[in-house]
Amino acid sequence: MTILVTGTAGFIGNHLALRLLESGQQVVGLDNLTPYYDVRLKEARLKRLEKFKGFTDVRMDLEDRAGMQKLFETHKPRVVVHLAAQAGVRYSIEAPQSYIDSNLVGLGNVLEGCRHAGTEHLLFASSSSVYGINTKLPFSTRDPVDHPISLYAATKRAGELMVHTYAHLFGVASTCLRFFTVYGPWGRPDMALFLFTDAIRQGKPIKVFNNGNMRRAFTYVDDIVECILRLVPCPPTPVPAEGGLTPGLSPVAPFRVLNLGSQETVPLERYIELIEQNLDRKAIKEYLPMQAGDVQATSADVTDLQSVIDWRPTTPVEVGVKNFIAWYKEYYAAN
Repeated sequence: MTILVTGTAGFIGNHLALRLLESGQQVVGLDNLTPYYDVRLKEARLKRLEKFKGFTDVRMDLEDRAGMQKLFETHKPRVVVHLAAQAGVRYSIEAPQSYIDSNLVGLGNVLEGCRHAGTEHLLFASSSSVYGINTKLPFSTRDPVDHPISLYAATKRAGELMVHTYAHLFGVASTCLRFFTVYGPWGRPDMALFLFTDAIRQGKPIKVFNNGNMRRAFTYVDDIVECILRLVPCPPTPVPAEGGLTPGLSPVAPFRVLNLGSQETVPLERYIELIEQNLDRKAIKEYLPMQAGDVQATSADVTDLQSVIDWRPTTPVEVGVKNFIAWYKEYYAAN
């Protein structure tokens, strides 16, 4: 079948598209190679996909309504995995308009495409950032998500509501995926693992926010991709209204929200220690207060996810960081 993956030049989207292509699926990959970070890295990711005959590379902005309409009319994807978005919590404070354009207007075009193409399952990339000021751990899909503390989080929560509406009104079966700090080879240069590795390697200070008092549900990219692959053939069905609201689902629509992450949290200082060990260099730490838009800790309750598929992340952070550092050294040795 034809699967549309948006964000194939991005971190998770590239890993997912590669796995789909290796399994023989037809993948239409959409990306606009935005210069939010090094475009050369995005181009290198895409080269991993170009060797497959089943890959169709589309370069387009999500906000291009006419272009998106034509894309769906041409390919009629049975499944859409919508991972493309303007990412980054901190950058959303500096450049809010790009988040509104990509994450809201662009999502609207994807939803319209799914509606008219008869897409069987839409998987939408949300984020653990929607939990905002919640302090109860682990974060559950039952928890209220009405107080986001960054525009990025607000656009992701708004996106979930848009997706639910299309599921209800037009029957677009949809799963919202709340990712928890995904990391690994080919990762994003704006994320902590990449930033820390780069700085330590060059002997520059690293910025350690909240004076290091941070914990994260670090989740390895291969585990995330495996989870998405298992969810692709499992679209949600409507829950009967008389049955009441089932956690993570909707009483009126083929819709669900799932956490994709680890319940185990790793202290930020331990994460840095693992980077130091794999680089065989000590970090120069610059301790700073909490940044606007950040939270102190994250942890994922995957109870609802496990009611759909049998999945838990299996890659220890020690292995994940080691794999990233090995990729980083190889990539920059060749580039």
